Amino acid sequence: MKGRFGSYGGQYVPEIVMPALMELEAAYEQFRDDPKFLADFDFYLKQYAGRPTMFYAADKLTAHYGRAKIYLKREDLLHTGAHKINNALGQAILAKRMGKSKIIAETGAGQHGVASATAAALFDMDCTVFMGVEDIERQKLNVFRMKLLGAEVHPVKSGTGTLKDATSEAIRYWATHVTDTYYLIGSVVGPHPYPTLVRDFQKCIGQEIRADSIKTFGRLPDYVVACVGGGSNAMGTFYDFKDEPAVKKIGVEAGGRSDAVGDNAKTLSGTGRPGVLHGAYSYVLQTDVGQIIEAYSISAGLDYPGVGPEHSFMKDAGVAQYVAVTDQEALDGFKLLSRLEGIIPAMESSHAIAYLDKLMPSTTADEVVVVCLSGRGDKDVQMVARAMGVEI
Repeated sequence: MKGRFGSYGGQYVPEIVMPALMELEAAYEQFRDDPKFLADFDFYLKQYAGRPTMFYAADKLTAHYGRAKIYLKREDLLHTGAHKINNALGQAILAKRMGKSKIIAETGAGQHGVASATAAALFDMDCTVFMGVEDIERQKLNVFRMKLLGAEVHPVKSGTGTLKDATSEAIRYWATHVTDTYYLIGSVVGPHPYPTLVRDFQKCIGQEIRADSIKTFGRLPDYVVACVGGGSNAMGTFYDFKDEPAVKKIGVEAGGRSDAVGDNAKTLSGTGRPGVLHGAYSYVLQTDVGQIIEAYSISAGLDYPGVGPEHSFMKDAGVAQYVAVTDQEALDGFKLLSRLEGIIPAMESSHAIAYLDKLMPSTTADEVVVVCLSGRGDKDVQMVARAMGVEI
C-alpha cells in the first residue's frame, strides 16, 4: 500500500497540510528516477559532500575485543561532519526543482540544521531552523555554524525544548507557508512521502557498505550496527541488506539514565507502542491514554519519542533487531574509540560503538561487524567534558 510499511506510515496530518504533501509526493514521483535529477544528486554527493566515505578497518578496536573484525563506515568524514548532508542535498535539489525559495528544517543535535543551512547556502535559498531551547544550550557550536551559514535559528520553548517540540513547531509553520517554503525533514519520520524519500537519499550508505565489503573481504558482513533516533543513518545502513537475513541488522537506541518513564528513548527496544506522532503511525513512547511521553538521552539527536515507520515494520517483521545502551555506556564508547583509534565520534554514534561491548563476546574471529559511524564528535566535546566533570 502506498505510503505504508505494513500497517505503519500514512499521512495523519491536518487537511491544511495535505496540499503540500500531495505536491511533494507528485514532485518526488516525477524526479526520483529522472536521470538529470539523479546525476545532479550524485555529483553533489561526490564532489561536494565527499562520497564515497571510507571503509575503515578498526584494527585496534578489533584487537581490544579479540573477536570479529570491526570496520567503521566513516560518515563522520562527510562535509558538515555527519550523514545528514546526504539527505539535505537530495531534498534541497528537489526543492529547487519544485520552485521553492525557502527551506525550513528541525534539528536536535544540530547536524541536520547545519546540513540544511549548508544546502540552502549552496543553492541560494533562505533557511530557518527550528531548534528546542534545551538543544540550543547543548549544541552551541552547531547553532553558531548555522548562523554563519546564513540560517535563522528559531528557538522552540514549548514542551521540553527538544527535537519533538522543534518538529511540531516546524510542521505548524509549514502549514501556513507552503507556497514558497519547502520543509526539509531530517529523518525517516513524518507523513508520507518523507520516510521513503529520506531513506532513498540515505541508502547510499548501505550500498557502499555492500560494495566495500565485497571488495575488501569478498562477501557481505555478518553484522551491521547503527544508532537509532528517528533512524535515518540506520535505515541508510540497513536498507540494502533488508532481503539478506544472514546480515544481522542491529539498531541501537538511547537507554538514557534508567528504564523509568521519561528517562530514556527506548521506543523500539523498550516500552514504545504503535501510535501517531508527527503525521505517521509508528512505535511511540506514550501513556495508556495516548499522550506522548517525553524522551531523554544525553545525545541531543536520539531523544525523540518516536521512530521511522519503516523501522517499526522491520522490528515486527524480524528484519532488524533493536537494542539500547545507557548514557554512561555511550560515554564509555565515546572515550574508547577516541583513545584506541584516534577518532572522536558523535554521541549518537557512540551508542553504536558502545553496543560492541555486548555484541562482540558472541562473535567469532572469522566474522565481520560493520558500524556506521554516523557523525563526528566536535559538537559534543563541551557536553562530554561537563559530564566528566571537566571545565573547558
